[in-house]
Amino acid sequence: MPDLGGEQPGEFTGRYLVLMQTDGMKEGLQIIRAATGLGQVCNAADYEDGAVDMAESDAAEVLVLDQLSIAVVDTDPTQAGSLLAAEADDNAILAVEPERIIHAISAHENTGTVEFPFDYLKGYRDAVNHLYDSLTGAPGESGADFAEAAMDSARLTWGLQATLVGQSRFSGRGIRVAVLDTGLDLAHPDFAGRSINSQSFVTGEAVQDRNGHGTHCIGAAMGPKSPPTGVRRYGCAFGSEIFVGKVLSNQGSGTDRSILTGINWALTNKCRVISMSLGARCRPGDPFSQIYESIAQSALQSNPGTLIIAAAGNNSRLPNGRRQEPPNPVSHPANCPSIMAVAALDANFRIAPFSDGGINPNGGGVDIAGPGVSVFSSYPMNQGGHTSLSGTSMATPHVAGIAAMWLEARGPGTPAQALWQLLTGNARRMALPSRDVGAGLVQAPQ
Repeated sequence: MPDLGGEQPGEFTGRYLVLMQTDGMKEGLQIIRAATGLGQVCNAADYEDGAVDMAESDAAEVLVLDQLSIAVVDTDPTQAGSLLAAEADDNAILAVEPERIIHAISAHENTGTVEFPFDYLKGYRDAVNHLYDSLTGAPGESGADFAEAAMDSARLTWGLQATLVGQSRFSGRGIRVAVLDTGLDLAHPDFAGRSINSQSFVTGEAVQDRNGHGTHCIGAAMGPKSPPTGVRRYGCAFGSEIFVGKVLSNQGSGTDRSILTGINWALTNKCRVISMSLGARCRPGDPFSQIYESIAQSALQSNPGTLIIAAAGNNSRLPNGRRQEPPNPVSHPANCPSIMAVAALDANFRIAPFSDGGINPNGGGVDIAGPGVSVFSSYPMNQGGHTSLSGTSMATPHVAGIAAMWLEARGPGTPAQALWQLLTGNARRMALPSRDVGAGLVQAPQ
């Protein structure tokens, strides 16, 4: 398996992300030109369906992402100071941030500002946790409300059983789901005949997945009901339309520019769910990105809107799922309040020891949990075709696929904010702190 790298804090590219007023992009670009002297612009709006040619983008000094009201600016630190000064003024520039290097949330081989509805549900969830802790004297350490551990069967993975996917009559039919990752093995027989739209946002690399991480995540989210390869069912929303955005290289790394261009493409194509098993490590006290938060909040609040789901991160190292010390905080960009952050559980319904938690007070909470240990799914055919991996990367696509199933169940016009409530409100309560598992284990509609 290729090295996916670790989530490293403080890795930057030298470019800058500039958030502009939605109705002030023309003025914002004029300010950028005046502040930096940059002229050559590549605009995603000039490409059909937002499918930006990244080689052409590389040759430009400014990349404009029209759906996001963002410009990615290639400039030097002196000129960047002028941009920051422009942000301080009351004008079309809302925020300026350095561009980060992002990694696939490291998979492990099988080793066994938010509106009323969200605040209300999180407050209710925390109140229930407080009551539990008060009655028992300590936070729960296991999924004691489950009778026994889940196990893979000849028909279903343990994760599909635990989330009730196998019992659901819904398939996410007709719902567009974008997975932004390392791509997909387009020749994998388990995806033959499926509606697949794909685009690479990594310069010089095709969508074809030479890593495996993306193929595994797409399989967990949208793998077939009856895999023609004869293995057990491992995917949730087998009726969904698959949108593959390659935003991470075959080595498992990328940049905010690629990821934001992928989000812009997914929104242009009206994807209702975006799944991102990627991130950059955060430290205690680190703030969330105002730019990603603005994007996610706008996506949620548009009509009918898009839900962005991201992996909480794998930077904690706690034995046996017992929180003897605080976990590492949720990674960027999952730490944004309007991005649904997903933690990982094992088949004994314990928090995975690597799963990051909600310890930063201003944002950075875990919202929900999914199956994330010893998860069986698709893999490139030249690397075996299927394998079991562990990580919040594996939990995230379960939530994304189940989100598509809920959209089919309640109607494709269901607002994204209501979808958030459906997922968290119907999650199975765990005897674990909300810091670690949020609302609980995601459940499919019945």
